Parts: sequence; C-alpha cells; structure tokens
Amino acid sequence: MTKAVNDKVVVKDYFNATGFDRWRRIYGDGEVNKVQRDIRVGHQKTIDTVIEWLEADGNLSNIMICDAGCGVGSLAIPLAQAGAKVYASDISEKMVTEAAKRAQETLGYSNSIAFTVQDLESLSGKYHTVICLDVLIHYPVPDAAKMITHLASLADSRLILSFAPKTFFLSILKKVGEFFPGPSKATRAYQHKEADIIKILQDNGFTIKRTSMTSTRFYFSRILEAVR
Repeated sequence: MTKAVNDKVVVKDYFNATGFDRWRRIYGDGEVNKVQRDIRVGHQKTIDTVIEWLEADGNLSNIMICDAGCGVGSLAIPLAQAGAKVYASDISEKMVTEAAKRAQETLGYSNSIAFTVQDLESLSGKYHTVICLDVLIHYPVPDAAKMITHLASLADSRLILSFAPKTFFLSILKKVGEFFPGPSKATRAYQHKEADIIKILQDNGFTIKRTSMTSTRFYFSRILEAVR
C-alpha cells in the first residue's frame, strides 16, 4: 500500500472516530479548551473570508459550488442560506451525517444543498466554483498536487483553497509541537509552500485573484482564490 493511500486511510479512520468528536466540538458552539477555542476562531475567520469574497461578487444565487471536504457544513450551510446551490462532500461518513443534521436544523427541507460521502479524488461533475478548505494539511505535497489538479478539472470558473503555509517560523512551531498540540495530533500535519500551490494552479490554467491569511496562536491558513 502506498503512502498516499495510507494517509487517506488514516484521515478517514480518524474523522470517523476520535477526530469526529473533537472537531464537531471545535466547529460547534459548546465548551472547549483554550487551544480548541483558538482553532475554532481561526477556522471561522477562514470561512468568513471566503463567504465575503463570494458575496462581494453578487452572483451566489446563480452559481453551483462544490464544497470538497465539507466537514460539519461550516461553509456549505451559510452558502446555501445565501442562495447558492451547494454540493458538499467529505471523506468521513460521520462528518457528512452531522453536516446534514445541521443543515436540516438550519434550513429545514431544502434542495439547495446536497451532501455525499466521497474523497476528493472520486468527485466528479462540473461546478462554477470548487472550494477546498483546511484539507490539504492532511496530505503531503505529491498527493496534494494530484488533488488540486483533479479539483481544478471540476471548476469551470474558480477554485478556492486553504492550506497551512510552509515558512521557517511555522516549521519551527510544528517541530516543537505547538502547531497542533496535545493528543489531537492523530494525523500528519503537512505544510505547503505557497509558490508550489500557485504553480500547480497556474499549470491548470488558473491565475490568482485574491489572497488572505488567517493567523491565530494555533491556527494558520493561507487562502488562495484562483480563476480561469
């Protein structure tokens, strides 16, 4: 079995077991510890940035969006509320079940959002916009390149990605255990050079339109919006 397959299996198993309970709490509004609260704030800032970008374009009600790696629906649900048609997927069945539950509680019956259990490589179809947030951290550079290339093939107009940037400072933090501290370190945490991600996007016919950086004490995420 290759390393790529091992990483995917590890991620799938983690988010269907102990990881699910942990990240459901982080992405919710219940009591969490200080580190988890910091990650919650950082993740929400990333979500808010992407939503602000999409709303600024003024065409959400006219486009279909693929939320690849949707987790518990933190992005997919507000996008559906804003009028977009959303196809949301995640490798974890438990995550998708939780996302569908939250969507039902928030939206009631709605045909504007659909959830499915799929890994990134098996996604198909065509979408105006493909979004993949906080997923690439689980995969090394060669696998991330394949995933980005596949996601690019699904996007007619735009691809939005977030990733943990590889810098000297953040690499040091990771080495001393502060990047993903404590028992939560159940999956590998991979950082990516921004230049490498941009090169992959450019090779697939995209140019960078907007960028942003979310930085808290324990959460670091670089966001790129690439357009055709």
